Amino acid sequence: MTSSILDRFSLAGKVALVTGGAMGLGLAMATALTEAGATIVLADVNEERGAEAAASLAGASFVHMDVTDEEQVRAAVVGVVETHGHLDILLNNAGITIHAPLETSSTADWRKVMDVNLDGVYLVLREVGNVMVGQGSGSIINTASMSGIIANVPQAQASYNASKGAVIMLTKSAAAEWASRGVRVNAIAPGYMETELTKPFFAAGGAQIDTWMAMTPMGRPGQPDELGGAAVFLASEAASFITGAVLSIDGGYTAI
Repeated sequence: MTSSILDRFSLAGKVALVTGGAMGLGLAMATALTEAGATIVLADVNEERGAEAAASLAGASFVHMDVTDEEQVRAAVVGVVETHGHLDILLNNAGITIHAPLETSSTADWRKVMDVNLDGVYLVLREVGNVMVGQGSGSIINTASMSGIIANVPQAQASYNASKGAVIMLTKSAAAEWASRGVRVNAIAPGYMETELTKPFFAAGGAQIDTWMAMTPMGRPGQPDELGGAAVFLASEAASFITGAVLSIDGGYTAI
C-alpha cells in the first residue's frame, strides 16, 4: 500500500548525528528532527551545554566531539553505530566566524576558520559517509551559508565566505560520488539568523544591522526554528530524489 505524503516526512526509527548541536541552529534543527521521530545524538565541544541540550530532547544523547580532531570524529561515529546499530541522518553543522579585513587578517585566524568550517565538515562527512555507503542508505545535510553564495557587506569575513563556498562544492562532490549508493548529500544556506549569540547584536541595532535588513527582502532576521522544516524535509523520504542541492533560507537575500 502506498504511503501518504505526510508519512514520507516521518523520521521514526531513524538515528541522527548533529554536530554543533549544543545550542543555536544545531539544537533547533535537532529539535525538529526529534519531533519528526528521529533519535538524536548531539555532538559538540561544549560538554556542559551539550549534555543539557541532550537532556531537553526526548531519547537524545550527547557525545563530545571536536570536529577538527580526526580520531575524536572517528571514535564518535563508531560509538553511535555501536550503540544504535545504524546511522541514518547527519546534520553537519559545527562552524565558527572570524571578522577581519582580508589585508590584515592573520594566517592563524584563516586556518582556524578553515579547520572547523571546511576540514571539520570534511572529516565528519567522510566518516559518516563510510557508514552510510556501507549500509546503502542515508541523508547528509551540511550547513553552508548564503555567505558561500554571496560576499557579505559591510563586514569583512573572507575566510568564512570562502569556507562556506567550499562546503557547497564539497556537498555537490559527495552527492555525485554517493548518489548511486543510496546516500543523499544536500546543504542548507542560512541567511542572517537571530540565535542566542546574535540576539543582543540584533537588539542593539546600528548601521550594520540596518544594512543587513535593508538587503533582506523580508526585512528581518530568521529564527532558528525556521530551519527545522528544511532539515526534516531533506532528511526524510519526502526528499528521496534530491541530492547535491543547496537550499537558501535567507529571507530572500540571495534573490536580489
